[in-house]
This record gives sequence, structure tokens and C-alpha cells, in this order.
Amino acid sequence: MRANAGQSTAMINNGVCVSSLGQFHMFDLARQLEQRNLLNRLYTATPRFMVQGIETKHVHSFPWLYTPAKLLARCGAGRAAAKVNFKAAVSFDEWVASAMEPCRIFHFLSSFGTRSHAEARRRFAAVTICDRGSSHIVYQDALLREEFARWKQPYQAIDPRVIERELPEYASADYILVPSAFCERSFVECGVPPSKLRRAPYGTDLSLFRPEPKNDAKFRVIYVGALTLQKGIPYLLEAAAKLKGRLELQLIGPVSDEVRPFLAKYESAFQYLGVKPRTELRRYYSQASVFVIASIQEGLALVMAQAMACGLPVIATENTGARELFDDGVEGFIVPIRSAQAIQERIELLLGNPELRERMSAAALRRVQSMGGWTSYGNAVERLYAEALQESKLVA
Repeated sequence: MRANAGQSTAMINNGVCVSSLGQFHMFDLARQLEQRNLLNRLYTATPRFMVQGIETKHVHSFPWLYTPAKLLARCGAGRAAAKVNFKAAVSFDEWVASAMEPCRIFHFLSSFGTRSHAEARRRFAAVTICDRGSSHIVYQDALLREEFARWKQPYQAIDPRVIERELPEYASADYILVPSAFCERSFVECGVPPSKLRRAPYGTDLSLFRPEPKNDAKFRVIYVGALTLQKGIPYLLEAAAKLKGRLELQLIGPVSDEVRPFLAKYESAFQYLGVKPRTELRRYYSQASVFVIASIQEGLALVMAQAMACGLPVIATENTGARELFDDGVEGFIVPIRSAQAIQERIELLLGNPELRERMSAAALRRVQSMGGWTSYGNAVERLYAEALQESKLVA
């Protein structure tokens, strides 16, 4: 008989080490583990004072190269930032390997654990979990290369050295954790055994994201996130342009150079609101009618759950992890990638049918509230740990 997660993980009290260069979803993981008395250390390159909601004693920081890389990226020095980022990844991994404390589980973000996860296994016989927040890196690179070629834009490929780091991690880690069925499929298509893959959809902060009264009757489409080709921005702009005069499109997030030609082409079809703090997003979501994300690929877009928690139906592509969050035609619509027409048709359907929009809005809010936020994510990871420990006992 299988022991439940609580029984199996009780033996690793404070026995999990989490390693992540930056925040991503890994800080939310660490908070969940700390609440369950499972966290030993969070190793990160984020300065310790910037890690919120986790006791200082559990946080070890190595910010010496990562912080300069972030500053270079903000200044527009993308190529220089990429070079420093790679050095930061390697030096961070080596630092974690040397500083690591005893653990039963070593849970690391992909490409940042090549040496350290091997060291955790060698020194402590730890179970190792490679956490990949996107599709398989080779699958991702191929999709993006294809997309940039489609728009005749120069593609700055994923650094081959990063790919060379990740592939051995996939091969040697005990488990690979992904957030969506889309990611899982990409790994299987790239030859990874399904038995090695586990899925845990991300949560959202339901205390931060909640509905506020809408102040007008304007039909407003909103997108929040990086404005890049990976996010499918040209398809969203094309769809909105065909409905010009009937809606308002708001874009929030940093702009990358590759989409500037498209923003110029469709400049009268949208409002660009810049980059907004996460704590302010609730009021922008709440003034919208529908959230649209046209991504070519990503693991599970956290912004979808944020929008749903503010009462928005969502239109999203298949490659966003949308099916982990809602059902097509109930809380929103799931469309193929690279189809401005499909996006336009779903927006028009909501635009012309206020009752459907209200029904989907209520369903989206109910759905995301029923999912339990980050607690459900923590439960899923704890079950993985219990399974991993039980399996390691059987193997031993």
C-alpha cells in the first residue's frame, strides 16, 4: 500500500534543497515547502533581501554575476547579458555544489544543476528532480527558430552551451517536473521516457488577484507579459486590427526589438501601457473584458490564472498550458498557434454575446478559486516527493 504524501515526506523534515538562479516559480515552491517544514535551503542568485516570504535562515544567495546580467539586460545589452548569464549559471551551479548541505531531495531548475545535482546524489544519495518550466529545450529552440524565420527576423538561438547543459540533466535526474501536458508531450516527442516525467500545474496568489468593479462598458482586450515573437504578438495585433473601432486592446509588459516592426505596423490598434508592478495588475485585469495570449510555446503562462482570478475569460493557444487551467468553451477558448483568424473569431463571439461573456467570466473565477492556488501546487510536489522516496527505497 502506498503511504500518503504527509507520511512519506515526514521523514525528510527540513530535508529538501531547492536551487534556482532567479525567482521564476521556484520561490513559490520554496514557500510551500517551508510551510510544510520540508525546506532546508533555497539556493539562489537573487540577492537575499529580495527574497520575500521565506525565512532568511533558509536562503543562501550568490548574486555576484546574475545581478550584473540583469542590469545589462535592462540596459538593452542583450548579447552581453547572455554571455554573463551563461557564466552566472555555471558559477552558480559550482557554488551550490560546494555549499550544499545534506538533503534527501535536491530540486533544481533546469540548466542550473549540472554539477550540483550530481553532487547531491554522490554525497547524500539524494533524489534529484529537474524542474523545467517550458517545453523540452530542443523542441523549444526548433519552434522559435521556425517562428523567427516565418517573420524573416534574425533569430538569436538558444545558447548551444545551455542546451549542452540541459540534455545531460534530463538524462541523469531521477525525475523531470513540468507544468503542463504540452510540456510533457514535447519531452516524449524528444525521446524522454514518459515514466520519468511528472506534471504539477502552477498556482496563483488569490489574495493578490481578485476582481474589482469595472468602471465602464468598453469592450477591452488585455495582454500582460513580454512583447516577443515567442508570445505570438503579431497574431494578437492582426486580430485586434481587424476589429478596430469595436474594441480596445491594452498591452502591458517589456518590449523586445523583434516585435517593434509589428507594433509600428499596427500602432493605431492598441494602447501600450508599459511595464506595471505585479501588485497593480489586478486593476488592469478588472477593467478588461477578455484576456488573450497567443504564445507559440511556453510551459504554463501564470498570467492566465491571474486574469481568471480577476474574472476574465481567457483566449489562449494550445501551447500555453491552457488546458491545465480551463476547458475550451467553458471558461474561455483554446485556439491553434499562429492563427490570428481563430483569435479574431473568438473575440468577436464574446464581443457580440454579452451573456456568454458574463457566463464565462463567472466560470473562470469559480474554476481558478476551486484550484486552490499555490497550495494545490505544493500538494502535487509533496506527492511527487513521497513517490520518489518510496521508489528510492524499493530500488535500494
